[in-house]
Amino acid sequence: MPWARTWWAALWTFVRVEGVEPTNNVAERALRPAVLRRKGSFGSDSEAGSRFAERLLTVAADLSAAGTAAIGYPGGCGRSSASGNAWAFAAPWTVGI
Repeated sequence: MPWARTWWAALWTFVRVEGVEPTNNVAERALRPAVLRRKGSFGSDSEAGSRFAERLLTVAADLSAAGTAAIGYPGGCGRSSASGNAWAFAAPWTVGI
């Protein structure tokens, strides 16, 4: 198995580096809302609809991880853009970069 030789060191990172989880539970928990939404809505009828949903769910997950309420964020972005000040409602994790 050539892939095993290539990735062997990376596969054991959780043993060498303190704080690295040996599972991907955090990633799976982050994906769960998107999976449940897709299952409950029977997906999208178009490629554009799928892209819109994945982007909106990504923003919602990022805002949640940053501790920001996602409910008013899209409207604030639209108002900022309409006023000509696109950065007025910058994503909280990008402020100060």
